[in-house]
Parts: sequence; structure tokens; C-alpha cells
Amino acid sequence: MADDPLALFDAWFAEAKAAEPSDAEAMALATASPAGSPSVRMVLMKGHGERGFDFYTNEESAKGRQLADNPHAALLFHWKSLRRQVRIEGTVERIGPGEADVYFATRSRDSQLGAWASDQSRALESRALFERRYEDVQQRFEGEQVPRPPHWGGYRLKPERFEFWLDRPHRLHERRLFTRSASGWDEGLLYP
Repeated sequence: MADDPLALFDAWFAEAKAAEPSDAEAMALATASPAGSPSVRMVLMKGHGERGFDFYTNEESAKGRQLADNPHAALLFHWKSLRRQVRIEGTVERIGPGEADVYFATRSRDSQLGAWASDQSRALESRALFERRYEDVQQRFEGEQVPRPPHWGGYRLKPERFEFWLDRPHRLHERRLFTRSASGWDEGLLYP
């Protein structure tokens, strides 16, 4: 077993990419308002490593507004086929515009156009209105590359705590906890 949570995550993630039928990079992102009201939704991890765990979104969305007010969040990866999950908690910082531009350019054109057309998390009068907005954006950028919208960017969760959960018979699960310390990572176990 690895004593470095990032190495252990890499090993588990590699197994999940091979075993999960779809979206091994899907993670639940939990944020909270300044008053502590929680909110959770699924997002896709778009990078990870020593610097943290990356995801991208409309910065004016509910999660973007919550992260602006309270830059603490939690992630959960649940790989059902492996009977494993990883919980990660930490602080969130914005990814720089240059790095966000590079990632945005890798998205499909339809996804790029959708980022312009959507006022994510805001009330929508009708699906037809959104589809008209999408068509307007298609025409606006016809024959051109689609630039990253100014309200769209990336976030990086810098982990302070990892919990690796492994299913065991009779609900006698294994839970390994790593917490960041001045000297690196402290490791312990939790009761199931």
C-alpha cells in the first residue's frame, strides 16, 4: 500500500479507468454558501497531480458563486465496479486564464458553443429559448474558432485530507485517512 495519497489515488484511478463502464473521472463536488448551506453535483475531473484536482465550469454558476464566497470544497469519487471510493477535502483556487484557454480549446465545438449560450444555474423560461441562444452563438462564431467565454474557467482543489474507502464483507470496510501536515502527509485508519 502506498503511503502517499497522490500515488494511491493514481493507482486506484488507473484501475477505475480500466474497470468503470463510463466516466471514471466523474466526481461529486460539494460546496457550501457562506452561511454553510451545502450543495453537491457531479462534475468531471480534467486533471490531477501534485498541484491538486482540476475541473472547469461557468464561474457565474451556483458552484462558481459558492466557491467565490467560500473557497472550501469536497470531492467524492465512487467507483462502484471496484467497490471503492475516495473522499478529498481542501481549499479551491482559480486556474489561470492561460491554462483555462488551453483546456477550453480541447473541448468539442458544441460544448464550446454551449458555454456561451448557457446562463448556467439560472432560471430558464423554456428549452426553446436556450436552443435559440445556441443557434445564435453558432451563427456568431461560424467559420471561426470559439474563444473561451470570460465567465468560464477552471478551479483546482488543493487537497488537505484524503479518505480511501474499500468495501469489505459484512460492512467491515477499510478506511485509510491521510491529512496534510507540515512534514507531508500523516496517515491513519478510521473505523468503518
